[in-house]
Amino acid sequence: MRMNPDFQRRLQEADRLLRQRQPQAAETICAALLKEAPGHREASLITSRAHQMRNDWDGMLAHVDRVLKAEPGDMAAQLMRVEALSALGEIVEARAQLETAKRQARQNAGLLGRIAEMETQLGDHAAARETLAKARVLAPDDPAILYNFASAEIAVGEMDAAETLLDQLIETAPGDYDACYNRATVRKQTIDDNHIDDLLTRLSKVSGNVAGEIQLCYALAKELEDIGEYDRSFAYLSRGAGARRRQMAYRVEDDISTMEDIAAVFDKDYFAGSGEGTNGEGAIFILGLPRSGTTLVDRILSSHPEVNSVGEVNDLALAITRLCAGAKSKEELVRRSAAIDPNALSAAYRNSTTQRLPESPYIIDKTPLNFLYIGLIAETMPAARIINLVRDPMDVGYAMYKTLFRMGYPFSYDLEDIGRYICAKDRLMAHWEAVLPGKIINVHYQQLVTRQEEESRKLVSALGLEWHPDCLAFHQNKSPSATASAAQVRQPIYSSSVGKWKAYKHQLAPLVKVLNA
Repeated sequence: MRMNPDFQRRLQEADRLLRQRQPQAAETICAALLKEAPGHREASLITSRAHQMRNDWDGMLAHVDRVLKAEPGDMAAQLMRVEALSALGEIVEARAQLETAKRQARQNAGLLGRIAEMETQLGDHAAARETLAKARVLAPDDPAILYNFASAEIAVGEMDAAETLLDQLIETAPGDYDACYNRATVRKQTIDDNHIDDLLTRLSKVSGNVAGEIQLCYALAKELEDIGEYDRSFAYLSRGAGARRRQMAYRVEDDISTMEDIAAVFDKDYFAGSGEGTNGEGAIFILGLPRSGTTLVDRILSSHPEVNSVGEVNDLALAITRLCAGAKSKEELVRRSAAIDPNALSAAYRNSTTQRLPESPYIIDKTPLNFLYIGLIAETMPAARIINLVRDPMDVGYAMYKTLFRMGYPFSYDLEDIGRYICAKDRLMAHWEAVLPGKIINVHYQQLVTRQEEESRKLVSALGLEWHPDCLAFHQNKSPSATASAAQVRQPIYSSSVGKWKAYKHQLAPLVKVLNA
């Protein structure tokens, strides 16, 4: 249907508002447009995205479904439907929708690439790898497909294949600096085999490309550290982290305040009426700071034949957000979450995780920041096991600082922010220990890597499981891993990262100062 210029102008304005993250204003315009032209595709999809921005996944799904009712083959709407279903915890239906889209897109490399990205978001890394292999046949030199194929190879542990793909990508698309960083991380570089000179040349020509500068600096920091040039390594790391931090409007005070609100709301009185129950039976939460050893413990336990892992997922956070619909701030979300029906939260969480791994008696969720929700876990899933990783604050602080995270962890690009966040997390954990005595299993990273079998046996026993020798061969675990530790967990356990920060005592002085204070 051909629309008049005024209609098109208002549609463009709604799209602009949405891109500026003003979903309510965009939705208001689209509501008027849909009265004039019921079922209009673009207005419906903008409205759907507006609902998504407000965490209203049911509303998002409803508007997408209206588009698909009129045009079942609309690929954009199909993929948006997958996003909505995933956020609602309907993993089986989301996968089915992706299969439908995949059949439709079988000769379109670009669409297959997008479908593979969504399979990755669902944690289906092997499926994504298969989809990308098909896409690569159709477009062997497409940079996006090469990049995502390399990421899939990393997730399934094929590091040599990933490095080959990244080499091809960098040759095909010299400006893909993210590929340079990924290549630096797939193995330990050596004096005789590294990319340092090439990275320095690229960095000298990257003027004006801030994202590229950041990625190249992190790649240089990683490769220089690998060959023992610590001062040069930290110089590039500091440059890259500083550039990344300047791009953000983040305030660590906001996260600290949220943790304080959580402790205030989930106090002793909140747990006064709590009792034992079977909700959460078989659920294992591994949590802590990023880079604290959560992936290592996940791999050790998921090597046990009775245990599987869904990896890092947002299932719990999304379920909480859905059940606190309408919260307009983090403070309000915390208050509302304390009034959640325990059975509703445990059912919503269980629904999504069992759809990911329906046949496993024990399921691990190793999302680090679930430490924020320990109170809700204990109240709504009293039978769940909670494992908290404890690592030397200087080691974990430096490990976070030197990692270029794709998403999340905005506190990790400034040493003072890191120190303040670590302290706030420790205060919250002390609160959980006080109000939930004996509930949390603390695993100390240094003890685990220096006394592997002893600590692994204690951990398996604490979960009520019989010991199995496969737990010591975790590096042979074939299940995918898409975390920042994906390369490390394919190796036998090592302790070389313990005390690594001491090579940078002078440079890490701001972190030391905050922690000492």
